[in-house]
Amino acid sequence: VFFLQIVHILNMTSAKIVSFLLHPEESLHSLQNRIEFETGISTGNQELLLETGICLDPRKPASQCVIDGVRGWDSYMVYLFDKSKTVYDGPFASRSLSDCVNYIVQDSKIQLPIPQLRKVWAEAVHYVIGLKEDYSRLFQGQRAAMLSLLRYNANLIKMKNNMVSASQQLKAKLEFFQQSIRLDLERYSDQMAYGISSEKMLKAWKEMEEKASQCAQAEDIGYLDEQIMALHTEIVELQKSPYARRQGEVMESLEQRAIDLYKQLKTRPPDHAYSDSTDMVKIIVQTVQSQDRVLKELFGHLSKLLGCKQKIIDLLPEIEVALNNIKEADNSVMQMQGKRQREIWHLLKIACTQSSSRSLVSSSLEGTASTPAATWLPQSSSGNAAPHPLSSLAAPEDGENFADVIRENVNYLELFSSILQEVRQEQNSMMVS
Repeated sequence: VFFLQIVHILNMTSAKIVSFLLHPEESLHSLQNRIEFETGISTGNQELLLETGICLDPRKPASQCVIDGVRGWDSYMVYLFDKSKTVYDGPFASRSLSDCVNYIVQDSKIQLPIPQLRKVWAEAVHYVIGLKEDYSRLFQGQRAAMLSLLRYNANLIKMKNNMVSASQQLKAKLEFFQQSIRLDLERYSDQMAYGISSEKMLKAWKEMEEKASQCAQAEDIGYLDEQIMALHTEIVELQKSPYARRQGEVMESLEQRAIDLYKQLKTRPPDHAYSDSTDMVKIIVQTVQSQDRVLKELFGHLSKLLGCKQKIIDLLPEIEVALNNIKEADNSVMQMQGKRQREIWHLLKIACTQSSSRSLVSSSLEGTASTPAATWLPQSSSGNAAPHPLSSLAAPEDGENFADVIRENVNYLELFSSILQEVRQEQNSMMVS
């Protein structure tokens, strides 16, 4: 069984209500098309908010406007905003007077019989109550806009925290990388004269150092942080504003006065007496003036809310871009770190290989230190000695003692071995940290 569902749409741009009977299983898009026809606000610019500030979900049916078991079957209100506007400045005309109420407003001193006056004043009281209720509904729409703003702000805070966390991680990785590569370049320069050298690798490491400096630009999110903090301050001020609270006390007081005045008239005997409407007309005029004032304040505050919300909407893509830049820089730093460590381990492999080969040569030389040079140096066809892999080894004709030459090479080997040990220890400490 399908129960009739009526939804009332309060157009916050015009302060007018349009009502729709919902069809069974009607989609939200279908309802929005009908709203566009009635209000002139295109479906793309419509923002439909519930009292809680939740935006209607286009994937769900239009019946999401109606919350079962909370209110009467025809009392559901949805608040319509135009996303193409951030300033709602009216003018908003008060609800129109009925003919009989307009009659006494035009001439409050006109004398009417008490029975007729009762009917006219009853409509006047209804009019005053209606003005107060119009304001109350518009205030509820402003409140829905505030709750929606706070939802957007919560999302902004979440994204900001993610951005700050990612930026701090990138900063820490960059500091580690830059300190590491500076140390590597220093130690590499120290051993170039007697160790391993590679111009290609040295150039690549210096390029990594420059690229790391460029990556540091991604961690600079200060300009976004300032905008977000300014927005937070603005939102707090909007929440503290007196216009964020109901301003209908004067109208409620006037409403009670109108009711009391009508009750006094009702107790008068329905004789042939006549009376004017001066007191009731004063209440009507004061209520209209009060509504004009509070609506001006309400829509001024609402415009600030919507302007603040638009700033958040504009900021979110910028934060997304900053997050992506940080992630790309982070990946780049990690790739460079991995590449450099692979190169260091490759250098270590080469150094260990050379160390082993030199150790074998040293052992061979120590075992034949007393043998004449001619018995162990390989001879070329011309009788000249072949070059030795250890460049510091002296030629026999220099007349130096072979034992001194061997000791010199052993000293060089011990020095290089100690340097290798330092490199291994530094690499282990880097891996542990």
